[in-house]
Amino acid sequence: MTARSRSGRRPGESVTREAILDAARRKFAELGYDRTTLRNIAAAADVDAALVSHYFGSKQRLFAAAAPMPLDPEKVLADLLDGPRETIGHRLAGHVVGVMESTDGRLKITGLIRAAASEEAAAALIRERITVALLEPLARGLDSPQARLRAAFAGSQMVGLIMARHVIGVQVLADCDAETLITTVGPVLQHYLTGPLHGAV
Repeated sequence: MTARSRSGRRPGESVTREAILDAARRKFAELGYDRTTLRNIAAAADVDAALVSHYFGSKQRLFAAAAPMPLDPEKVLADLLDGPRETIGHRLAGHVVGVMESTDGRLKITGLIRAAASEEAAAALIRERITVALLEPLARGLDSPQARLRAAFAGSQMVGLIMARHVIGVQVLADCDAETLITTVGPVLQHYLTGPLHGAV
């Protein structure tokens, strides 16, 4: 008897987007972003690689759709908005640096940034998720002038730090301990979130 060839369908079961997404989540978690390919995701889902491309187009877009947020937006927002405003920048820095300090969190967050940096379609998906889940609720909770701009500035600061430290690999930042990062970046985030924004309208 010859082995069954991959046809893009499994016996008695329609292959859905969710099946591919589930296989992608497992492979990205197991291998990391760089070592995962559409071919090994297809193998894990028991489908044709062409079917994965049909649904998602590229690894970047698939990762953007499949990857969980590297932090829990509800938990972060509750901590930021329920606590004192005068230390909100320090707490935000603590959350993001905490993610970077764990291997799993670092893989998730750098994978998202790499995907967003390499393809506009993936960037649009990631941007929408972060905006809806984190930036817009943070802006509403701040309830201050230029709140959306403040939230965006804070987000850009943290993305820049992650990019420089973990994607580009600036050594002096990579060697920095967590407490130094938090105490240095925290006041910058504090200014963005609560300080004067000169010239902002």
